[in-house]
Amino acid sequence: MSYVKSLKCRECGAEFPVAPRAICEECFGPLEVTYDYAALRRSFGPDAIAGRARSMWRYRELLPVDGGDILGLEVGCTPLVRADRLARTLGVDELYVKNDAVNFPTLSFKDRVVSVALTKAREFGMTTVGCASTGNLANAVASQGVRHGFETCILVPEDLEAAKILGTTVYGARLVGVRGDYDQVNRLCSQIADRFGWGIVNVNLRPFYGEGSKTVGYEIAEQLGWKLPASLVCCMAGGSLLTKIGKAFDELRLLDIIDDGPTRLYGAQARGCNPIVAAVQDGTGEIRPVKARTIARSLAIGNPADGYYAARAIRESGGWAEDVTDDEIVEGIRLLAGTEGIFAETAGGVTVAAARKLIASGRIERHEPIVLVITGNGLKTTDALAATAPAYPVIEPRLEAFEGVLAATAADRSGSVATGAFPSSGRSAPAAPLSSIRTL
Repeated sequence: MSYVKSLKCRECGAEFPVAPRAICEECFGPLEVTYDYAALRRSFGPDAIAGRARSMWRYRELLPVDGGDILGLEVGCTPLVRADRLARTLGVDELYVKNDAVNFPTLSFKDRVVSVALTKAREFGMTTVGCASTGNLANAVASQGVRHGFETCILVPEDLEAAKILGTTVYGARLVGVRGDYDQVNRLCSQIADRFGWGIVNVNLRPFYGEGSKTVGYEIAEQLGWKLPASLVCCMAGGSLLTKIGKAFDELRLLDIIDDGPTRLYGAQARGCNPIVAAVQDGTGEIRPVKARTIARSLAIGNPADGYYAARAIRESGGWAEDVTDDEIVEGIRLLAGTEGIFAETAGGVTVAAARKLIASGRIERHEPIVLVITGNGLKTTDALAATAPAYPVIEPRLEAFEGVLAATAADRSGSVATGAFPSSGRSAPAAPLSSIRTL
């Protein structure tokens, strides 16, 4: 049974029947899925959810599908990690990491949105799906598209990280590199959707696709015992993830599942691509497109589709937005890995580094629960760390040689790490003389 009522324009409020469309025919505003919340209040709640399988589909009544052939039943229910070591480093009392770096099957939150979009594509009778992507979405569409029998065609900027290219082509998906940035790729995909009628998940299936991101918010609330954090920090590319997490929290309040006050939403971007941060900080809410130049390529969207709405959600929640440099992004990745054992991609480095600045500046309260959203796995963006990867000593296979290493590092056993630079194109670490070991 579906509880979807219609597609509704965010700007003029015009309503449309459910169909593969993303833009209002009256004012060209973006369309949003609406639900019958009165009916949901009678049938949906924690008791109904409790006995269901552990995946994002345990909240299926709040997703825009008809309830038939669900694709991607294994996606979601990623860990919410209590991050005490990172909390001590940042000087806060209660900190959690929502770790979508281990999502199934392609290690990013994009598995969620693709699961919903492909389910909807199947309902619409589509046989070919695709996307415009900065990497993670390409991986997710390629994997799930092939698995569920779709023809797949994925367009990306030509200079993506090698791991994300490999993580798309390995599934046999058709991949097309485009000489241009993400915004140019996205415009081309809009033309392709119009010409061929394919299901481009972030173009003509966008209203349904975006709803998959809400499951991050439902899971956080359930994992906290149906409570909400006081603050949530989330990286932003197009801005949809943050707005959908906010929508999820609003829906749980609307359904009387929780009675906590609003969570303050904090958005994070790289300084080399920060149009939403700028819109929040200058107080206008206006998105001024930029040319992206950052190592956080998964966030490199210069003209974010949901930027205006993300900026508005941040302001209305009482939150704020912050940007960070490429060096700070790398420090953020290392800080999360070194304290909590979680290897995040560059977008996760943005989240951690921005959270550190927001806490230090007093924008985030130190004594209230905080959640950091980590959206993708660090194994996909190792290029960003290669230039600063630590060297390590290489020894002969003799015990005395190993004892020599111990002796050389004994002066600082509490935190001593061997460091040095890998060759940028190196496939393995070079042997490092002990004299090159130094303490971070």
